[in-house]
Amino acid sequence: MSKLTVAEIRAALAAVPGWTRRGAVIRRTYVFADFVAAIRFVGLVAKAAEKAAHHPDIDVRWSKVTLALTTHDAGGLTTKDFALAARCDASAAREV
Repeated sequence: MSKLTVAEIRAALAAVPGWTRRGAVIRRTYVFADFVAAIRFVGLVAKAAEKAAHHPDIDVRWSKVTLALTTHDAGGLTTKDFALAARCDASAAREV
């Protein structure tokens, strides 16, 4: 899988509102009603990540979950990152 160009990254970011880019990583923080809802979301993310064979860095702070995505093998952002970001957004919508 090859890295996306700057123009491709801009276009892909437009399709996943709420995600921001810093260098070769995209990230988003989700806020839930409580810790249990946040952990339920993490479980959904884990299932999607396993299915995609692509795993985000996950930081849990009580009701907040921050995900960070990059494709280490490619040395930057690829379509895998943005596809998983969209799946995570869909999972978060189920928890809100």
